[in-house]
Amino acid sequence: MIYREKEDHSIVLFDGVCNLCNAAVNFLIDHDPDGRFKFGALQSEAVEPLLERFGIETDELDSFVLIDDKQVYRRSEAALRIAWRLGGAWRLFYPLLLMPPPLRDAAYDWIAANRYRWFGKRAACRIPTPELKARFIEQGDVSMQGVRTACRE
Repeated sequence: MIYREKEDHSIVLFDGVCNLCNAAVNFLIDHDPDGRFKFGALQSEAVEPLLERFGIETDELDSFVLIDDKQVYRRSEAALRIAWRLGGAWRLFYPLLLMPPPLRDAAYDWIAANRYRWFGKRAACRIPTPELKARFIEQGDVSMQGVRTACRE
């Protein structure tokens, strides 16, 4: 898979078995009718080339990752940049980037550390509906269209 340098979409990598993360992906899909975001589970073999290219460690499953304009953003910065890209009232959260990263990320890390206990965990990665397949990354798909339905063990 090759990440195209000039795509007009951003890529969101998420914990594919986390119910909170899947709810966040559903929220983004619902609030992004133009399809500016593509998605990939961090456990999916389909995203391995992206992980390698951008130096993302596979043990970062507790991190929401945004790849936007050839840059990688993690944790609270990824969430706030996603809010900016959503536009509208969501941009009101963007000034939180002025907070020192250790403070922002402390809150993010606390939620990430408790997400399975509070929201639960799936046995396997989500399987998108046929209508949503184009929003997910598939193994070997240069255009980033399609879906990879199985997580790496």
